[in-house]
Amino acid sequence: MNAAVPRIDLASLDRRGCEELVTGMGFKGFHGRNLFKWLHKHGVVEYAAMTDLPKALRDQLYAVARVCLPRPVATQPDADGTRKWVLELADGQRVETVAIPDGDRITLCVSSQVGCALDCPFCATARQGFNRNLTVGEIIGQVWHATRALGAVPRNVVLMGMGEPLANFDAVVTATGIMQDDLAYMLSRHRVTLSTSGIVPNIYRLREVSEVSLAVSLHAADNALRDRLVPINRKYPLEMLLPACRAFVAGDRRRRITWEYVMIEGVNDDLAQADRLIRLLEGIPSKLNLIPFNAFPGARFRASSPERVEAFRRRVLRSGMIATTRKTRGGEIAAACGQLVGRVRDRSRRAVRGRAVVAAGLP
Repeated sequence: MNAAVPRIDLASLDRRGCEELVTGMGFKGFHGRNLFKWLHKHGVVEYAAMTDLPKALRDQLYAVARVCLPRPVATQPDADGTRKWVLELADGQRVETVAIPDGDRITLCVSSQVGCALDCPFCATARQGFNRNLTVGEIIGQVWHATRALGAVPRNVVLMGMGEPLANFDAVVTATGIMQDDLAYMLSRHRVTLSTSGIVPNIYRLREVSEVSLAVSLHAADNALRDRLVPINRKYPLEMLLPACRAFVAGDRRRRITWEYVMIEGVNDDLAQADRLIRLLEGIPSKLNLIPFNAFPGARFRASSPERVEAFRRRVLRSGMIATTRKTRGGEIAAACGQLVGRVRDRSRRAVRGRAVVAAGLP
């Protein structure tokens, strides 16, 4: 006896995917666009409420499709207005999503994997290990949930939560396309930012297929130190990473790279490192975002003092580069940068800590 054919997850289909599904069922393509709009712009998941779809189509959808979205199991508010949601997936894994207020604007920090395989020692997510990539529906479902909970689409979405987005390339590109679709969340190219530790081949690919902004987790200005802090650097060192970033912004004056740099006391925060950073990034349209290290249980690092962070920032500013210091938000609820952990059944089986692994399908 044949096993039942699994139903299609509508949350994982972009506009074109919805059109192809509907036309394949014998209906006009515009019904697929309406289906997509119901799901994302209106947040409607019950077919019976999609009143401009033919009843025959709705009846068929019950049989062949479903909407599989992450389920919120906890909401944690911080006194500074930050809100963290713990979202449970269909297989019981959990990821975390954070809404960060700035006046009347909200930035949503979204996860792309269950855990992370890259093993950066200053990040709590890495300590959880890695289980799997998120589906398109599980990524966009975080935006879907936040939009419903907040009563409006977030002003900005950053893929800076759990996981390495470019290790889940296809799902992330499709999900960010849905975020930017006029029939969905209508976020402009400058309002969706993908953060990567530096998977070089996929930076080149991203330039060709996506309109997102790019942030790079740099954290050091030389290979010896970056090998320790960002182990993927051993596979894609700075000599490979920097040309990829130059190519990403080439020919488009609206594009620039945001460099993320966690400030760790006595490790990467001296002025000599600032000078190396200035030389390294010369000629690349850039913004440097200094991030005070956020502690987590078992961390072996300490945050740089505010005075040391400011001295580093001023040295970079004198070079003409834009440099800002990120204000720590959500620290009381472990929602700050590098603190997200979710619940991960580690499948990476890493025998040696501190080594970048390829369990996530890195190229």
